[in-house]
Amino acid sequence: MGDGNGEDNKSATGTAPPTPQHSKSLSAQSIAKALLAGGVAGGVSRTAVAPLERLKILMQVQGNQKVYTGVWQGLVYMAKNEGIRGMFRGNWTNCLRIVPNSAVKFLTYEQLIRLLSYELKERGGDGQMTPGLRLAAGAVAGTIAMSATYPLDMVRGRLTVQVERTGNYTGILHCTRQIVGQEGLVALWRGWVPSVIGVIPYVGLNFAVYETLKDTVIQMSDVTHERQLSVWTRLGAGAVAGTVGQTVAYPLDVVRRRMQMSGWSGAQALHAEGGKAVVYSGMTDCLTRTVREEGIKALFKGLWPNYIKVVPSIAIAFATYEKLKEWMGVELRISS
Repeated sequence: MGDGNGEDNKSATGTAPPTPQHSKSLSAQSIAKALLAGGVAGGVSRTAVAPLERLKILMQVQGNQKVYTGVWQGLVYMAKNEGIRGMFRGNWTNCLRIVPNSAVKFLTYEQLIRLLSYELKERGGDGQMTPGLRLAAGAVAGTIAMSATYPLDMVRGRLTVQVERTGNYTGILHCTRQIVGQEGLVALWRGWVPSVIGVIPYVGLNFAVYETLKDTVIQMSDVTHERQLSVWTRLGAGAVAGTVGQTVAYPLDVVRRRMQMSGWSGAQALHAEGGKAVVYSGMTDCLTRTVREEGIKALFKGLWPNYIKVVPSIAIAFATYEKLKEWMGVELRISS
């Protein structure tokens, strides 16, 4: 995913990095290994921050009735009322979604960058990737991955938000059947539009900032090949990338989550007033009503626990992905 230069540089361990391929196509083995690395990276990173992910969603969908008022208070409240198991509620579904999502996202980004570099060289250029090209490739990769796994995100959101006193879903398949049976098949895609709009800057900035920061470190240090970058350097770059991307896209994430809960009585205790579940007619209605009834700050509910979640999550995902690729001997990096 970074920018190998194809030279016979030695890594910090004294091992020469594999020579990058510059053709348009990838071998089936490279694709399989990259998908595995991306999937594992996604599962590990999300599980590590699962309680914070659940707290973020609960804070996003609660209305003026404040149940969760802060990170520590929210975590203690969940642990006290639902136990450790409750803190990880929805994580299994989240992993079922994030593993293929992460796998497709990383592989798509790598292949897009590979194709762009190839085309630039064919036109007489040096194949260097600019921040803008990385942003565009990341945006496309994120959109494809998110769209392919969106129904699982919808189900995960419902399972995550429900609590024992209001919940009525017993598992992934039961939740899916209930949503389709009671709200129609299209309900599985509720909130997809703000998700697409939000994923463009979020994933795009994640990749662009991460890759650009790595390049900057290499240029400003004695490092001659990105394989010499320490894990801590990669974690730091991933943390900055995740924070920037999430800040820009967060309001749309709030809208997406509220639309997913729209009309569902199981979330009544969290975001309903007067005994009725809130129903939104669309993205614009959800956005305007949220701001009108709760103020502009409502679009950033749960942002602080999300920062605490995003910093390690994105960092772990990037670092794990690249280390797994190195361990498996797959090289998708293209020349910068």
